[in-house]
Amino acid sequence: MKICIFGAGAIGGYVGAKLAQAGADVSLVARGPHLVAMREKGLTLIEADKDPTTVRVRASDDPGELGPQDYVIVTLKAHSVPGVVPAMQPLIGPATTVVSGVNGVPWWYFHRIGGPLEGTRLESVDPGNVQWEGIGPDRVLGCVVYPAAEVSEPGIVRHIEGNRFSLGEPDGSKSDRAVALSNALAAAGLKAPVRPRLRDEIWVKLWGNLSFNPISALTHATLDVLCTDPGTRAVARQMMVEAQEIAEKLGVKFPIDVDRRIDGGAAVGAHRTSMLQDLEGGRPMEIDALVGSVRELGRITSTPTPAIDMVFALIALRGSVAGLYS
Repeated sequence: MKICIFGAGAIGGYVGAKLAQAGADVSLVARGPHLVAMREKGLTLIEADKDPTTVRVRASDDPGELGPQDYVIVTLKAHSVPGVVPAMQPLIGPATTVVSGVNGVPWWYFHRIGGPLEGTRLESVDPGNVQWEGIGPDRVLGCVVYPAAEVSEPGIVRHIEGNRFSLGEPDGSKSDRAVALSNALAAAGLKAPVRPRLRDEIWVKLWGNLSFNPISALTHATLDVLCTDPGTRAVARQMMVEAQEIAEKLGVKFPIDVDRRIDGGAAVGAHRTSMLQDLEGGRPMEIDALVGSVRELGRITSTPTPAIDMVFALIALRGSVAGLYS
């Protein structure tokens, strides 16, 4: 089984290192100083209560060097994926499965969902249908990524918490390809359950990303503060209520209520969300995948989204002024 991690930054580097430790045939697509360091010194993984380990992995910025794969696990930021679809083509053979480990509403969301919205395309996350046509929804295996990790310096990935990567077919089936990848990830010490209702998990994670991320980028508050301050908690709560109405119209079932989800965010503590980190680091922010996509789904389902619309307008302007969103 050949597995390529496309976007071997923090999460991709973590998965790649764990697979390599388990002896899997894994390769990484990366770039910049991180790629140079991995080529020269290997990929070092630092985990809590363990000695750092370094593995030698095949890493390249040219997918053409790696050839067709059984699985391509995409761990890029959502807005980066459409631009690399042409570069991914050498990795994709007749039987390749593309694993979408990207935050937000996935571009394939309405593939094999059934009903009147079957096949609906989402311009906010797949402008011009680049992924739908260049990858193809039949190749996709969904994935909800839970771990947190960081590239502490080029070639070194520090794992912070979590080791679960929930997998799911768009039609909810327990396919051979999903089970095979689940087993490979489990052999590497990762949790990879195959879920029949992956969209439910997508929405529970999206609930927090939709609200906490833009509010934190606008206020520079950490999770514990924005989830307990009465004003920002109320804004987050209203955004989540609107999102829940949309999701339930699409058949999603939420296992917890809004307030428990916000309390869970507060319990994480003084955490800076990924959008805040991107803003402070001068990196493009995932505004469309996390917020704009839910606005689009609101229009598709005829659901009013006044709070989401307001926060989207604010964070879009903040990102534009910073030169990090267009």
